Amino acid sequence: MGIDMKKILKMKLFENKYGVCRLNKDDEIPQWAKNTDFYSITKTSDELSIVCCQSSIPADIKCERNWRILKIQGPLDFSLIGILSSISSILAERGISIFAISTYDTDYILVKNKDIDDAIEILSNKGHEFII
Repeated sequence: MGIDMKKILKMKLFENKYGVCRLNKDDEIPQWAKNTDFYSITKTSDELSIVCCQSSIPADIKCERNWRILKIQGPLDFSLIGILSSISSILAERGISIFAISTYDTDYILVKNKDIDDAIEILSNKGHEFII
């Protein structure tokens, strides 16, 4: 069953700024990555990617900084289809790129800090609610 696009999503804006880091595929998960309430770690055969609070990231780490996080209030049922597609399409129409992270319970949308106010306004105008 697809998502009812008239359904209002509730989102929470995280206060901190976050970074998306790239480490070598054989690197150990560093302790600094775990020094925050939110972090996401993905290891593949090519790389180790870490998303965490940017204040924890050492200066010498390859990193894309200044992301803000919008958490879609969940839990979301696995049968829902089109949540990320809907949000990314709305924002893409306005030239705002995202970085998405999904967990068992919900989705997190990362938006550059320079675009966060516009993203919230655009999504609010589409009927979505925000906890800021």
